[in-house]
Amino acid sequence: MIYLVGTFIALFLAAIALTKKGRTTADLLLGIWMVVVGLHVFSFYSYLTQLIYIYPAFLGSNFPLPFLHGPLLYLYTLALTRPEQFQSKKWLLHGVLPLIIIAIYAPFWRLSAEQKVEVFKQEGKGYEDVMEISSLLLTSSGIFYILATHYLLQKHRKRILNQFSNQEKINLNWLRFLFYAMGIIWFFIIFLQNDPLIFSSSSVFVVLIGYFGIKQTGIFTAPLESPSTHPESALQLAEVEETTSDLQRKKYAKSGLNEERAQELRERLEELMLIERLFIEPELTLTDLANRLDTHPNYLSQVINEVEGINFYDYVNRLRVEEFKRLLSLPENQRFTLLALAYDCGFNSKSAFNRCFKKTTGLSPSEYAKQLKAVYE
Repeated sequence: MIYLVGTFIALFLAAIALTKKGRTTADLLLGIWMVVVGLHVFSFYSYLTQLIYIYPAFLGSNFPLPFLHGPLLYLYTLALTRPEQFQSKKWLLHGVLPLIIIAIYAPFWRLSAEQKVEVFKQEGKGYEDVMEISSLLLTSSGIFYILATHYLLQKHRKRILNQFSNQEKINLNWLRFLFYAMGIIWFFIIFLQNDPLIFSSSSVFVVLIGYFGIKQTGIFTAPLESPSTHPESALQLAEVEETTSDLQRKKYAKSGLNEERAQELRERLEELMLIERLFIEPELTLTDLANRLDTHPNYLSQVINEVEGINFYDYVNRLRVEEFKRLLSLPENQRFTLLALAYDCGFNSKSAFNRCFKKTTGLSPSEYAKQLKAVYE
């Protein structure tokens, strides 16, 4: 029963992703992946119930399916984190391995229906070498794509930390969920090789995709008008800025940013933050701040990273933490909650505030407040 539920939900999610308004490349890839997952789970169910023997012509049609999950996870991640990469056709190379699998199983598919049934009943007799090669390629593919996707996520995390002062609307929780869930399933495939466990976990995986995907704004729903409130749009906006920065880097590299100019830019940055307190703007970005300083984002990023020794995200949130500490120390603010003061300082969520405060001070906000209260009593 769980396999039929998994199949139905996978195909249902595929229909939503493929027909949603304003469909992106990422939506298209997610929809295709859900179709593959649905067909894969149903193929196992048909073998388990011997339904496939009623239609023996379809025997072996599932052989390429395991080799599509890794590439589709990787390409979906790439479409969300580096959409400009799809401007060339290099991404098509990720379809080579499934084509190789189709080629090496071609002799089997040319068999008659009766011969296919006989091969299956004899557990692949006569095709031992092909099965061995296929198993080795599947293991290699799983390891490669898990590592490749992890690399993409790590690189993207570094980029957004140098672009945004708040991450709640562009966080990678959805991608992390897909990555870790697929990692677990690949572990089952490579080390346990227990088909019922693998396909049961795949069915649960699809159910969870449905739950978290619909829960996370913008995945299975129509895109919102404002990029700042749409996770995928915000991610793509970050990459557009990054791409523009890459294209202009050579232009600015010739003039360089020497120590004297870096120090001067740092002083202007500190003065601007002190006087105008831009850090209390929740959606402040590196580009916004660079425009206010009339400098290129590359230069500003270099000053923050090399002179201050931290990324843009940590720099702005450190200032927010210091502002919170200042507000908390004022007697007239004792009637406000800690979270209310945090929002006044530019934080836009309780979790982000707690995380940044603990990272900066080593204490939770409530622990710090208690210590501060004890000092004044």
